[in-house]
Amino acid sequence: MAQSLFSALNWQRTIYVNGFAGQSPMIPAHWNELYRAGKEAMSEKAFAYIAGGAGLEKTMEANRRGFDRWQIVPHMLRNVEQRDTSITVFGRKLPSPFLLSPIGVLEMVHSQADLAVARAAAAFNIPFIFSNQASVPMEQAAAAMGSSPRWFQLYWSKSDELVTSLVQRAEKSGCDAIAVTLDTTMLGWRPRDLNLGYLPFMEGKGIAQYTSDPVFMRLVQEQLHQPQALETKPKPTLQAIAGLWKMASAFPGNPLANLFSPLPRAAVRLFVNIYSRPSLTWDNLRFLREHTRLPIVLKGILHPDDARRAVDEGINGIMVSNHGGRQVDGAVGAIDALPDVVQAVGGQIPVFMDSGIRSGADAFKAIALGATAVGIGRPYAFGLAVGGEAGVREVLQHFLADFELNMGLAGCKNVEEIRQSTLRKV
Repeated sequence: MAQSLFSALNWQRTIYVNGFAGQSPMIPAHWNELYRAGKEAMSEKAFAYIAGGAGLEKTMEANRRGFDRWQIVPHMLRNVEQRDTSITVFGRKLPSPFLLSPIGVLEMVHSQADLAVARAAAAFNIPFIFSNQASVPMEQAAAAMGSSPRWFQLYWSKSDELVTSLVQRAEKSGCDAIAVTLDTTMLGWRPRDLNLGYLPFMEGKGIAQYTSDPVFMRLVQEQLHQPQALETKPKPTLQAIAGLWKMASAFPGNPLANLFSPLPRAAVRLFVNIYSRPSLTWDNLRFLREHTRLPIVLKGILHPDDARRAVDEGINGIMVSNHGGRQVDGAVGAIDALPDVVQAVGGQIPVFMDSGIRSGADAFKAIALGATAVGIGRPYAFGLAVGGEAGVREVLQHFLADFELNMGLAGCKNVEEIRQSTLRKV
């Protein structure tokens, strides 16, 4: 898919011209207003899952407070008429320093789910990191993107054979990197979901990468012939029956036939038992290196010691992230952890960052502190809820314009000129 040229001034001008004719943007340009619009567009359960964090949500607060501790100090009288926001990552030139971080179960937000996001990302040649807990198999999302860049997020399951299969599929789907998510070896304590007693995976949502995988489905078949340990079963309520129908509908094939098949329930049961691996160690990463030629990015690094170890282990990149505050309550903010990780890496491998990015100015600050690129998360999910693919596109246009204008107004004509000297710590 051909890269479309984007100009911040053209997009800004378009908004004002449309406004003169009485047409406001579909997607609010300010995060707070997008948050409100997205909340109205989502169901209660979807909003709790997308917007919620771990515990008292102190890590989510820390992510935002961290940005407030840095102020941009613009330089004047620099020629910034021609601005270049491009970067190069793993040998591929990208038009902007943005990634779309993986978000699971997007079918809760919009019926087109990952496909809508994939098409929107491809329109601007922004890498979309396919979620391991996607609502659409990676092959379908990749087909929707053409030649545009994409990565694959890997949750390391209890089956190395399944891990290998997922990684091989990512390679065949044209992914440029494997982002191994390290901070979700167990599901965090998320009160918003717990208060509703709701986990979307129990309805078979967000497991499309698994039900489309030959290894996983073979394991499901094998499970059918094994005696099952005692498990907690829901009471036979109307809601439970409705949940079984949703499970049958989410599973590949005919929903009515699935309703009377043991496979959907077996698939959900196996997924819940296998999807995460608390025993994961550095030794496992060597196994991954033996089974993929793609660059390996460790997503979830916050401690500089782990960053140094990653370099020593031959890892190709690091993503500083606290999973958007969804895993550990009271953890360090991602932007606060970034400078120490960058220093520990010493320029040997690229450092990416997500968690808390809400504007182009946030992206500028993260890049000034050493990030090669930043990941957008919740904003595009809220845009998806409000307007589907068009909503995601407009969110991306807002971010691209906001970043380019802040870069130029700060006196930087390209990303390379964004340095820590352009910031002041409060």
